Amino acid sequence: MGDEYTPPKVWTYDSDNGGEWASINRPYSGARYEQALPIGAHPLQLYSMGTPNGQKVTIMLEELLAAGVLEAEYDAHLVRIGEGEQFSSGFVEVNPNSKIPALVDYSVEKPINVFESGAILVYLAEKFGHFLPQPLDAKTKVMNWLFWLQGSAPYLGGGFGHFYAYAPMKLEYPIDRFAMEAKRQLDVLDKQLADNAFVAGDEYSIADMAIWPWYGNLVLGKLYDAAEFLQVEQYTHVVRWAKEIEVRPAVQRGRVVNRTWGEEWEQVPERHSASDIDEVLALRP
Repeated sequence: MGDEYTPPKVWTYDSDNGGEWASINRPYSGARYEQALPIGAHPLQLYSMGTPNGQKVTIMLEELLAAGVLEAEYDAHLVRIGEGEQFSSGFVEVNPNSKIPALVDYSVEKPINVFESGAILVYLAEKFGHFLPQPLDAKTKVMNWLFWLQGSAPYLGGGFGHFYAYAPMKLEYPIDRFAMEAKRQLDVLDKQLADNAFVAGDEYSIADMAIWPWYGNLVLGKLYDAAEFLQVEQYTHVVRWAKEIEVRPAVQRGRVVNRTWGEEWEQVPERHSASDIDEVLALRP
């Protein structure tokens, strides 16, 4: 497993030891430069990038539009996290934690800032009355699985994904540790989906929108190039669910927003109208 590391008595920041994200990660918060955020024409202004966390919100917004909620029209501005744009003064004012996605709702007298992807999903669901059932038992099931995702995904992303795909060197112990946890989580999800059409029951909800960008993309081979390593085909119910969610038109639309990599028909860096997505998806072979 390589040379054993003995932690010093006091940790110190080493800017050369951060791997792919060394140029932006710091042990402190706050704005690093002054720059206001752009504001488009619609009441909802999203500042994001097409990572799994970003996809959650753009899928939700596209699902709302598909459901006929015209008030869910939005502008999606690209925040290039690899270039540190999440540390602008404007972004930090919306989200002091400097993480995408962040939303500002200008449809009310005093604009409301919403950050953390799960909080944005709940906010939109409650604002527009879709994808979050109102009966207490059904709503609780959805919230259970939404919070499961919010607590579990960091093990997949910051844990497994970091050490498997982004760390400056491959280390057996952390990869094994987080691969085991990723597979345990897939097993939890697989058992839930064995008896349910969707994660929280018979109805499609914000729980599915939150979980699919992480675990759906993983089992479909679109995350960390780790499908074979994790033997995702074992989780047959997760694979079934992932494929069914993937073909939803709103999911196909939401997953390409604020995306700057992949095929030409997968990239909509900024979205200001439905036609921005239409024009790109029309390029698909």
